Amino acid sequence: MTKSYRVAILGATGAVGTELLELLASRNFPVAELKLLASPRSAGKTMSFKGEDLVIEEVSDRSFNNIDLVLASAGGSISKTLAPIAVASGAVVVDNSSAFRLNPQVPLVVPEVNPDAIAHHQGIIANPNCTTILMAVAVYPLYKARKINRIVASTYQSASGAGAMAMAEVLNQTQEILQGKSPTPEIFPYPLAFNLFPHNSPMTANGYCEEEMKMVNETKKIFNADHLRITATCVRVPVLRAHSEAINLEFESPMSAMEAKAILSKAPGVRVVEDWEANYFPMPIDATGIDEVLVGRIRQDISHECGLELWLCGDQIRKGAALNAVQIAELLVEKNLLSAPKYQTANS
Repeated sequence: MTKSYRVAILGATGAVGTELLELLASRNFPVAELKLLASPRSAGKTMSFKGEDLVIEEVSDRSFNNIDLVLASAGGSISKTLAPIAVASGAVVVDNSSAFRLNPQVPLVVPEVNPDAIAHHQGIIANPNCTTILMAVAVYPLYKARKINRIVASTYQSASGAGAMAMAEVLNQTQEILQGKSPTPEIFPYPLAFNLFPHNSPMTANGYCEEEMKMVNETKKIFNADHLRITATCVRVPVLRAHSEAINLEFESPMSAMEAKAILSKAPGVRVVEDWEANYFPMPIDATGIDEVLVGRIRQDISHECGLELWLCGDQIRKGAALNAVQIAELLVEKNLLSAPKYQTANS
């Protein structure tokens, strides 16, 4: 008889939380009991899971009693407070915020890349940033085949990265502009409809925004490759859902586009999409709602003999967040690691 688990979704009403609920059902995760946790304004409302209406509960320190697994997507400050409480209650936490990603005691996991890292968890496993996940899935198979010295990433990030309210804001702004009105920014600092701007995360002292530095630092940790040189430019674009990335790779020795395509065609979590005659390559509209990262326009960098270019699109809410978290949970079940040692607070 297959063991089943008591699961809590923290941040159940958000875009990622809603996707987590759908994925637990569609992938038949072994759920014995499901608890939906959110802010006070959502408490008392219901959400459907496998035909059953579940009442959303206001999260508290006691919410994690008798819970085996917490899938958290409620923001960094909330995770910093509640994740250690959940672990102390006996749960394992898969956290989608940035709170623990660079903590050396916390595994940062993309199942297609470093699944064995979860064996070292101390109760918390971090889900990487969405752009990092999508890039890692596409680049790591090439990195395994040939050492990469440098990655240059340019991202084209959809509104979904800022949540469901941001997606609604873009739709509202589009209507306002089409009606001849001035667009109203509330979630984003500037209008995003018919516009784009550098990613709106805070700037750091080196001139890179936090989103760009997440790609740099998280990729090094996931690949276990401190030597890897990475630079990124992250941009918000008026797309509802699914991020796109232009990636330039500098290998230690040349890799042909044909070899790269052959590797990626067999890589887990990747689907190669290329029709050169039709000029048809991955698009956010095609990546929306699917599990795979779409990769195409694989070509030699004409400026560098060891350079390779590729283009990718991936669903930010799905593989970039919720699916990756559920895949981590599935690994925990598969490897019988869904038990939480006492979380160590040092360096947290």
